[in-house]
Amino acid sequence: MDEPTSTFSLLGLTFTWTTVVSTLLAMTIVVLLAVGLTRKVAIRPSRGQNVIEYVLDFVRGILGDQLPGNLARSLGLYAFTLFLFLVVSNEMGLLLQVKTGADVTLIKSPTADPLIAFTLAIMSLMIAHGTGVKVLGFGGYLKNMFFKPYAAMFPLNVVEQITNFLTLALRLFGNIFAGELMLNLLAQLAFSLNGFGWIAALPLEMAWQAFSLLIGGIQAYVFVMLTAVFTAQLSGQE
Repeated sequence: MDEPTSTFSLLGLTFTWTTVVSTLLAMTIVVLLAVGLTRKVAIRPSRGQNVIEYVLDFVRGILGDQLPGNLARSLGLYAFTLFLFLVVSNEMGLLLQVKTGADVTLIKSPTADPLIAFTLAIMSLMIAHGTGVKVLGFGGYLKNMFFKPYAAMFPLNVVEQITNFLTLALRLFGNIFAGELMLNLLAQLAFSLNGFGWIAALPLEMAWQAFSLLIGGIQAYVFVMLTAVFTAQLSGQE
């Protein structure tokens, strides 16, 4: 049975409160973290400044492994913001899942919703394609994307672009959704055995939660890394 949800309509479109509230909360957390950790920037950095500088250097390293300096710098702010948002979003459902009295989930990982995962994939690929046009010109971009290395490769290159989109979105969604689903199943197992289920379920729940936290961070890294890889491919920097 599907989990109860609460929806609303706006301009003919249907939205889920869970997705809207969770996404807004993730965005708020990212902004508060960024502002809070950089509020007092100094030559001798505080612990908070060290954390944000480490994350920034980490993201720069991801981009620098795939792109030349000028393209890595132009993509830097987007990649940094994307990485922070993904880390927060991926872990929210593991640490901050909230349900209402009607058993409607109000807060969970936004990236456990396929619409969010696909939206992020579209954003990243639009930036990758836009960078390709900027670097190669429109004609060069089309040739590089569809007719490389030979014109006969056109059908396979079209399939590759579709596959890139699906890979980027489904990998993120599948891993985060599966992690939350498993935690919920373990919790249901504990309650179904008249309280004694906690003896078996609690160690499994703790182990799976630790594993899911690791997976959430890895998926944020993979998403940003693939964004850089696709940008390199589409701008002829392979």
